[in-house]
Amino acid sequence: MPIASIEDKKRLVRRLAGSGRGFAEQYGFQVTNNPSSLFQLLYLSVLLARRGDFRRAVDSAQALRDAGWDSAARLARSLHEDRVRVLREAGQRGDVAALADTLGDLARTVVDRYRGDLRRLRAAAHYDPRLERELLAELPGVDGQVVDLFLREAQALWREVAPVADRRALAAARRLGLGRSAGDLAGLAGSGESERLAWLVGALARVDLEKRYAEVMS
Repeated sequence: MPIASIEDKKRLVRRLAGSGRGFAEQYGFQVTNNPSSLFQLLYLSVLLARRGDFRRAVDSAQALRDAGWDSAARLARSLHEDRVRVLREAGQRGDVAALADTLGDLARTVVDRYRGDLRRLRAAAHYDPRLERELLAELPGVDGQVVDLFLREAQALWREVAPVADRRALAAARRLGLGRSAGDLAGLAGSGESERLAWLVGALARVDLEKRYAEVMS
């Protein structure tokens, strides 16, 4: 049964955001404003947007990082056949060769346009959230869903883009009675609290993906 009282909503928000970590951080990806971390968040987002078990996406992103491709420059220098092998070993199914192509194209484009540093994309957009979204969506393999997933994490660092909540987080918020929009969740997280909002929406996304509603409501 959805939560009705504002005090109960705030209590649940404190529980969900209490870990002090967002979605990516819960799975071992640092959320820091440096080129390597931001690029890992981007390819994690590309993988999460694909159909299938989200754990496979997380495993694949971890495998890319563990193979030494932890930055745009390093992934851009990788061989296509090596990317295919690593992705298959991590459990990817379907057209893995096309996915390997996309990730290689993504890395090379970030290197060519922004010297491997997505902070340069932010600067090129003059810290305008609309332009940041447009420039991100111009990258290979990046559509609106990927942008939402990336900014869900990055809003902890790029505060101008907040509030952002992806479709999984919003599905959980609606089911739990916490609201129907990113703005609703921002109001519960607190004014100007983009980092706490990132923790909250990340936790909500995990609740929906892991089907942990009964646990959260108990």
